[in-house]
Parts: sequence; C-alpha cells; structure tokens
Amino acid sequence: MKGNETGGSAEECAVRTTADAIRVCSWLACALSLALIAGCRTPPAMAQAGQRFIDDVSRLNPTVVADIVALREEHELRQAILDARRRGLKVSIAGLRHSQGGHAFYDGALVLDMTHFNRILELDPERKTIRVQSGVTWGQIQSHVNPHGLAVKVMQSSNIFTVGGSLSVNAHGRDPNFGPIIETVESFRLLTAEGAILNVSRTEEPELFRLVIGGFGLFGVILDVDLTLTDNIIYRKETTLLDYTDYPRFFRDTVRRNPAAGLHYARLSNAPGSYLRQMYATTFVATEPDPASRETLLKLDDNEPVAVPKFFLALSRGAEWGKSVSWFFQKTVVDPPGKEDLYSRNNAMRPAVAFLEYDGTDDTDILQEYYIPVERFVEFTDGLREILERRNVNLLNLTIRYSPENREAFLPYATAEAFAFVLYINQRRSAQGVEAARTWTQELVDLCSRHGGIYYLPYQLYPTREQMARAYPAAQAFFKKKLEYDPGQLFMSRFYAHYALP
Repeated sequence: MKGNETGGSAEECAVRTTADAIRVCSWLACALSLALIAGCRTPPAMAQAGQRFIDDVSRLNPTVVADIVALREEHELRQAILDARRRGLKVSIAGLRHSQGGHAFYDGALVLDMTHFNRILELDPERKTIRVQSGVTWGQIQSHVNPHGLAVKVMQSSNIFTVGGSLSVNAHGRDPNFGPIIETVESFRLLTAEGAILNVSRTEEPELFRLVIGGFGLFGVILDVDLTLTDNIIYRKETTLLDYTDYPRFFRDTVRRNPAAGLHYARLSNAPGSYLRQMYATTFVATEPDPASRETLLKLDDNEPVAVPKFFLALSRGAEWGKSVSWFFQKTVVDPPGKEDLYSRNNAMRPAVAFLEYDGTDDTDILQEYYIPVERFVEFTDGLREILERRNVNLLNLTIRYSPENREAFLPYATAEAFAFVLYINQRRSAQGVEAARTWTQELVDLCSRHGGIYYLPYQLYPTREQMARAYPAAQAFFKKKLEYDPGQLFMSRFYAHYALP
C-alpha cells in the first residue's frame, strides 16, 4: 500500500479526484448497484443433478448434503433427529450461514434450516426479558420490543442474524459495557442427539450452558432462549479523527471512564498514505433529547441506503485510488468529526448491511477477527500493517470493537480486556487465491498469538490445528466433551471434522 507516485500524497490525490467522483456518483452508483444487486444475495442451497448443494456467505465451501429441511414445529425437529439416527445420517444446524468455515453443514448430512423456527414466545417488559425460538432474528426482536421502550443488550453489529446462530458463535457486539452474548442468556432448551429436551442454564446443566454457547451447534439443537434486555435510550453520536497511536488513551479517557458511553467502534484507514495509521472513533453517548423529537427518534428506522455505499465499496474493492476516495468520503461525509446525530439504541444497532452483499464470479469478501489485549493495540497494528502490505491483501475495511474479559464459555476468546480487530477482506476464489489467503491468515494468527491475542473461530478454516490448539487450550477438552454428550457424533460440521477428526 504505497503513496501516489505522480506527485503529492495519496490523500491529496483523493481530494483532487473526489469532486469529479462525487458528481458522477448519483447516476453511476445507481447503474452499478442495479447490476450488482441482481446477483447479490445470501447463497442459497442449489439443486443440481439430483443432489443438494449448500454453501455459506463466503461461497468458498460448496458442499453436497443429503437434504435441507426447514421445519416450524418442535415435534418435527425431534422426529428429524430420530429419523437421521435411524438412517445413519449426520445432522448439521443452519441459520443464515454467515459463519464462513463450514460450521453449518457437512458432507452428506441432513441440514436443519432453522430460519422458519422463528416465533417470539413471551415478553416480560417489567423483568426486561424475552423468550424466542432460535430462528428468530435480532431485527424481529427489535420490532417486538421497541414499542415497550426496550432494546437488545448484545448482538452482532447487524440485526440480520438468528438468535441461535449468535449463541452458537457466542457473538460480541459494540457496547463496551457488555462482553459476549453469553452474559445476556438466562436459559435455553436443547434438543439432544437422543431426542431428549433439556432445560439448560447456569443452574440446570451448567456444563452444557458453557459448551453450547460458543459450541457451533455440536451438542444439539437450541430450541428457544430466554434473554435479558435493556432500555432503548437515546444516544448522541460523536466522532473523532485521530492517529492510531492515540487510540488506546482516547478509548480509556473518553469511553471507559464515561458511564454515559453506550456504543462504540472505530475504523482504521485502508487508504494508501494513511494505511492503518489514521482512524476515526465513534461513540454513542446517552443523552436526553428535546421532548418534541423524542417520539420520532424512538421510531424504528427501516430505510437502508444501498446504491451509494455499494458504489464506494465496489470502488474500494477494485483499486487503490478507490480506497482513497472511499476513505475521504467516509470521514468527510458519512462520519465527519464534529457531526452529532441522535439515535435510539435500537436504531443505532440496526446499521445498513445490504450494500455488503457481493457475488463476484472470481472473488469474494470474507471476514476475520482477532482479539488483542488492550495494551498491545499499537504493536499489533504495526505487525498487521506489515503483513497485509507485504502479502498485498485487499483490505476493504477494518473495524475496532472493545470486549471486556469474559471466560464463561468453554471456548472463550476474550480471556483479557481486548480490542477486536474485525477485518473485511476481498480474496480470490481460485485455488491459488485460497492458498494465498491461507498463508497470510496463518501469519496473522501467529502475530496475534505473539501479542497474547486470540483469533475468532467462526471464519475460514485457514489456521492449522496447532494454531487452533494454541489459541484455545481447552479445545481438546471441548472435543472430548462433545463425545461424552454425543458419542455417535450425530451433530457434525466441516469445522468439527477439520479440527477434531483424525
């Protein structure tokens, strides 16, 4: 990632070209986006020559399965489990398939599509709890609880995922006051390999509680979940532009020491000239709005811009100068320092994501995530920059989130107070592209380990078994527990086979 060679920095070049780029955005973005949107969707299972194919959102793991069944009733799920045992089939459990390493399917398995098992069962506004089936999305919950002045505590940065999927990866969100989602779970019911239904909580089946949350669907089918909620307060969004070396101090002084800070994230530049050096930090601070505007602010905002952000992402995906233009647009128009907008918690936790959908023929976009101890932020960033530049990795976005220490899950990733580096990367789908990605991923995992960090498991299976065992010392015990609770290994995935089977 080098500066512009025709004179001046890449940032200055971006300023000179931005005026022309902005003038054509209004029509070019629409034209380009219409062409892109035509094929942009979460990858469905495909029928071909009498077989069923399934893949995840990365489109890097096409797999032939026995069947995919979308069931709506508890007794149907139980019968499907019993029938699979009788037929000698493995069972995989799928939501929206945004885990990217074959976590939701396995060769020749029966895949349970949980997205239709999606009823909201009970809301208790006074206790601030909700019970939902595992196929419910966070968007459904937000719509249901918003009229009651309530909001979600922890979920991914987007609301499109299923609750069961979020529990299975022990997802983490943007609120620095909470750790992973396990903190917000009171209990759940689990359908086991024997067809039994267990109540699971910190007091009933406590070991299963720790194994299933963050257990990637290997111990049974999560049927329904009791979650704790919080208030749907109003935030003032504040953005600050800063040098990456100043970020740990800024976070400590401005976020951690501010009890009114509700949500927070930061983004590092992917533009030549400021690559992983310049960044902006955004904090949502609790505030009391004008009473006249409060009712409007509390209404759910379902307007999702697609054309313009998709245009800039395509620009960034295709060229280095496009990254400069996109970063300039992001920090001057989308999130300029000093700009203060008001959001309800529910609206702040439902950002636009449709513009991210992409199905290029030769390439794809993937995610990776690394949890780094707070005090090693600068050193890790320097090492990350060196690897990404040397390997010519096409970085589209890098978001920073904070996670307090939480070791409750059997496979914890936030074993210390950490900054999560969330990398959004474009890679080639060819065999050479996959091998290149495997190489630099393993280098990143080693870098993460050297700085006392842990990589997050829901993504591509590029790390080696040795790297996985080093990052997760409890992995072998986890796999042994899997055999204790599921000795026939009925619940199976490509992730489990890759790291646990001979």
